[in-house]
Amino acid sequence: MLRQHHLIESFLEMMSAERGAAANTLDAYGRDLAAYASFLDATGSDFLKADADKVRGFLEGLDAAGAAASTQARQLSAVRQFHRFLFSENLRGDDPTSVIASPRAGRPLPKVLSVEAVGRLVETAREEAQAPGSPARRRSALRMLALLETLYATGMRVSELVSLPRSAARAERFLTVSGKGGKERLTPLTDAAKDAMAAWLEFLDASGGKPSPWLFPADSQTGFMARQAFGRELKALGARAGIAAASLSPHVLRHAFASHLLQNGADLRVVQQLLGHSDISTTQIYTHVLDERLRRLVEQHHPLADVTGR
Repeated sequence: MLRQHHLIESFLEMMSAERGAAANTLDAYGRDLAAYASFLDATGSDFLKADADKVRGFLEGLDAAGAAASTQARQLSAVRQFHRFLFSENLRGDDPTSVIASPRAGRPLPKVLSVEAVGRLVETAREEAQAPGSPARRRSALRMLALLETLYATGMRVSELVSLPRSAARAERFLTVSGKGGKERLTPLTDAAKDAMAAWLEFLDASGGKPSPWLFPADSQTGFMARQAFGRELKALGARAGIAAASLSPHVLRHAFASHLLQNGADLRVVQQLLGHSDISTTQIYTHVLDERLRRLVEQHHPLADVTGR
């Protein structure tokens, strides 16, 4: 073990002198290599004898202990650089890490609002749209309700939403959405979304403003509402509805649309088409919702689901 400690010290000196590694980086390398040394010592090996299977065993131990993929990748990076150092110093004739693949980090699950939270958000927007107020306040409230109802009804991207043409408010059953790469898709409209867009368009026409081809016009370079402006107004609405700003954004509502559909039995392929994903693997991030629904189904309906100790 003393020799292993000496080799770690030599490696850290090289990292400091030749590569200018920061003190925090050196400390992290030292901890990771000390853990690797302890593992090898417990398995009757050391730095100079360890083969690829030993390195894999070290990583498997991290995984079994619940270490995140990012943590495993960081520790493998330290071990990999250390073995390259041993090879370059002619202390070993090979590098056992050369055949080891880095752990793949799993995609983070999207933030999703509950059905109850979305309902509270929509109800707050409806109440504000129906309340009396100044023209400016009425404009803001009616626009927000139209944006919110349309987003939750279609799951479209925020860039697609704010750039909807004025003609979208006159859609009957389906809305044509122009997505990434100019690809168009049809998405059904709810009655609530159609009513909210119609009320908003009626207000626009009655206000006598400058004619615009956009459903959500604004004094901007594009001529329509900026997605950042919608995001800020949505967070403000969320605060009034008792929803934390950190948990709310237009993209979170898109996630809610997809997750709530799957939660209620929608087919993954259908959700893929509605979201405008070209590859179903992108949509599969939402399968955690399906997993949870299936687990509940088994718990509720399997005859042995409440039997323990078998």
